Amino acid sequence: MSSPNLHPMLNVAVKAARAAGAIINRAALDVEAVRISQKQVNDFVTEVDLASEAIILETLLTAFPHHGILAEESGSTHGDPHADHIWIIDPLDGTTNFIHGFPVYCVSIALSVRGKIEQAVIFDPSRNDLFTATKGRGAFMNERRIRVSKRTNLTECLISTGFPFRKGDNFNQYLRMMGDVMQRTAGLRRPGAAALDLAYVAAGFTDGFFETGLSPWDVAAGSLLVTEAGGLVGNLTGEADFLEQKECLAGAPRIYGQLVNILGKYSKFASAGEKAAANEAVAKLGAELHPTSPAEDAPF
Repeated sequence: MSSPNLHPMLNVAVKAARAAGAIINRAALDVEAVRISQKQVNDFVTEVDLASEAIILETLLTAFPHHGILAEESGSTHGDPHADHIWIIDPLDGTTNFIHGFPVYCVSIALSVRGKIEQAVIFDPSRNDLFTATKGRGAFMNERRIRVSKRTNLTECLISTGFPFRKGDNFNQYLRMMGDVMQRTAGLRRPGAAALDLAYVAAGFTDGFFETGLSPWDVAAGSLLVTEAGGLVGNLTGEADFLEQKECLAGAPRIYGQLVNILGKYSKFASAGEKAAANEAVAKLGAELHPTSPAEDAPF
């Protein structure tokens, strides 16, 4: 059902997300029967991803046939890739969780208008939680206004992240980053769905989030939720133009600044001196973890 309080384009996106969520929930009743293929090492796609994406595309393009689409599974093959309005879609964020029956996954839909995210929907079908945002109108969870955490002391904060899983990821760098954060916070969590991680930052369930290697469909919707809830989002050095940069940092304003101070040196946009210091620390960690083998290649 549409809500009169939502922007008309957001109403359509909510309809699409709920339709996809219904497909996901039906499949979750017998997840072992779901057909799975592998795009690359530890990167899976299921028939549920594809069916979820198909219903989203059908719903959006029926309403807005001249809009463009950027979707995880089908890329830019649908709609008009040169349109001012581009929908950015992840039909099932957290596929690995889904195929194991681990109930942390979601549907993510965002609308970019001339390069700026203006509408966002993240739907968690297993909990029936709907997160929405329209630029300038605030962020909501199940139609109730949400705000980022009010905590200002990093030692009291719960931070979420993602672990490396792709071939070529620098595990020593991730370990060093996580070690630097873990020593200064109340805890670090890895739920396994970046879009939902960002929604939880917006709702104040966690105080911050960081991850590298992410694609636009992982973070587009969540980034608007965070900013509309009063938070900040950018790359690891704190720059706001991050969507295509494959690194994301988000949090309540005071916490965001403290995380930039810790993680900025690991960014590919860090200064030469900061990169050298980070490389040295990562190489030292590699030597400690693998004393009889050469240290892993430097991350930069």
